[in-house]
Amino acid sequence: MINRTSTPNAQMPTRSPLWLFLCGFLMGAADVVPGVSGGTMAFILGIYENLLDAINSAGSALVKLVKRQFRDAVTSIPWSFLVPLVLGIATALFTLARGISWLLHEYPLFIWAFFFGLVLGSTFTVRKRVQHWSVFHIAISILFALGAYWLVGMVPLETPNAAWFFVLSGALAICAMILPGISGAFILVLLGKYATILQAVVNFDFLTLGLVVLGALIGLLSLARILRWLFNTYRSYTIAALIGLMIGSLRKIWPWKELQTIDTGISGAEPFFKEINILPTAFSVEIVYVILLGVAGFCLVLLLEFVASRRSAPAAS
Repeated sequence: MINRTSTPNAQMPTRSPLWLFLCGFLMGAADVVPGVSGGTMAFILGIYENLLDAINSAGSALVKLVKRQFRDAVTSIPWSFLVPLVLGIATALFTLARGISWLLHEYPLFIWAFFFGLVLGSTFTVRKRVQHWSVFHIAISILFALGAYWLVGMVPLETPNAAWFFVLSGALAICAMILPGISGAFILVLLGKYATILQAVVNFDFLTLGLVVLGALIGLLSLARILRWLFNTYRSYTIAALIGLMIGSLRKIWPWKELQTIDTGISGAEPFFKEINILPTAFSVEIVYVILLGVAGFCLVLLLEFVASRRSAPAAS
């Protein structure tokens, strides 16, 4: 029998603007990399459910604006939470996009190793949030892990550059971005729009970015309400599913890869290139660096989880 545990929406705990800015910065840094989710960072930093509540509040405020209830709309938004968080995300996106893009091109093995450790560490820390693991919890995790494993192994598509498709890309990417384990950046890779949107960030192409943001707002407001309901109604099962998503996403960020050419069979069409995970063929100093960076990413998550738990302890007491 499914245990329905309803958790009423508590008042959002007070957090310092500097801490929220740092959380946003880490979320934005993760979102730049195809394969890592900003939702994962929010989850391990202990602000995930607060984020869902804040997004839902913003959605309710938009409805009030349409009804011309301007005072209620302004006061219903948790500005002290959202402003520093969004500033942190934006700062990371606009300051790290160029650097991370360069690192992924020049040192992909080391970058993937570090983020592999981050996500693996995330699954280790988040699993403790399910107090009693049953057979059903494990089955849910395995099912979602297999789903994520299949999704991240898909071949990128050829897609149009029309305005409507950038809106759709933004909606799909933000839905993935808010889910721990599924990378919004990877969804953009899958849709063939990652490089275009990353270049738009670097070149301050606000027309393209505006279309993506419009789609993101549509996707964000709809998904956050569903996730909040799932957390309130099936909290432990929802966490088990999110853990499965993170485990399955490890396929995408495995450090050692080789490109496999896939012929479409269509006359005149360009072949696709698919990344295949492999094992290193011989021991080298490079392997030592990769392992050390993976361990560093794993330990960083443990540190972030420790700091986040210490910060939330006074609020819980």
